[in-house]
Amino acid sequence: MKLHIGGEEKKEGWKILNIQKKNDVDFIGNITDLSQFEDNSIEEIYASHVLEHIAQKSIKKTLVGIHRILKDDGKFYVSVPDMEYLCRILLDEKAPLKVKVYVMRVIFGGQIDDYDFHYFGFTHQFLYSYLQESGFKKIERVKSFSLFKDTSEHAPFGAPISLNLIAYK
Repeated sequence: MKLHIGGEEKKEGWKILNIQKKNDVDFIGNITDLSQFEDNSIEEIYASHVLEHIAQKSIKKTLVGIHRILKDDGKFYVSVPDMEYLCRILLDEKAPLKVKVYVMRVIFGGQIDDYDFHYFGFTHQFLYSYLQESGFKKIERVKSFSLFKDTSEHAPFGAPISLNLIAYK
């Protein structure tokens, strides 16, 4: 099985886990508690702009849980807002106010519902370190996963606003 955490887009070969009951969601649940899935049962996990929605104190436990349910040599596709890139835009004196407001919403969440708040910001160094500490052996940064049309692909200012990594169990 392949698991899309936080997803909404139905795609052949993928099951969706979402905290909210929505159309095409196969499993209701929170990324911080993957106890409904057996050890070594998932081939690939995809989570785009989900990790920043959990408290910093729960990040390592959450990543250990993801590692636990992945099969050996399984892949974890993870995308988060790229704080280094976003902060450069925010500090750019030439960036228009409208752009800076957009960037702030990416940093802190759109806040359109009770789940759309961000608790932590990731740089490459932070996320890489968390993944290593959680047992992932090989980690690579990629520009695109080319799997879903979502925020991981979004580049409103010419460069992607997301930090995209593939971590291998």
